[in-house]
Amino acid sequence: MTHEASAYGLWSLVILNSAVFVIFAFSFFKPQTARDWRSFGAFAAFVVALFVEMYGFPLTLYLLSGWLQTRYPGLDLLSHNTGHLWSTLLGEQGDPHLGVLHIASYVLLGGGFWLLSSAWHALYHAQRRGSLAIVGPYARVRHPQYLAFVLILLGFLLQWPTLLTLLMFPVLLVMYGRLAISEEREMGLKFGPQYQQYAEQTPRFIPRWSASPTPPSREA
Repeated sequence: MTHEASAYGLWSLVILNSAVFVIFAFSFFKPQTARDWRSFGAFAAFVVALFVEMYGFPLTLYLLSGWLQTRYPGLDLLSHNTGHLWSTLLGEQGDPHLGVLHIASYVLLGGGFWLLSSAWHALYHAQRRGSLAIVGPYARVRHPQYLAFVLILLGFLLQWPTLLTLLMFPVLLVMYGRLAISEEREMGLKFGPQYQQYAEQTPRFIPRWSASPTPPSREA
């Protein structure tokens, strides 16, 4: 088995990449309430855990090393490409960065950050007017920001799966679901029948791609 230079122990890249993605997400999400900070904090923990394994210490590869070397003789566990486990497990040849799943991960990441930005823009203007956010992404789903986080997390999982992030993902889904319910309760108390009508017409997370019912009211 030939060895490339180790792709790990690069803690400066762990810090740099974690900071870039966390700050990038923060600039779109702009947490204000305790609920916002909980959801953002969970996302940040996922990102840090991901980049620790991507550039710091490959815990998943270490734990699976015996099985991987038995099934894939000659596999270089210290190379960066091996960390793209989906590519390895699917038997793909060539640069994993050009694989279908890796490209799909970029689509999910780009779509997630675009949705996060669009949702914040709609919510920001609604909050300034003291009105209910029902335009832009909010015309399709009631919680586009949580949906955006899920898309981003899925993008990361397609690109670089780890045991820790795979375990964290369903926990984050449950947490976002509970936060959404809590948020809806508050919005119901604040906007009353208007929010009730909006909630009846608009899905919580999964968009309805058919023609949407007329919203209860629109922002000026």
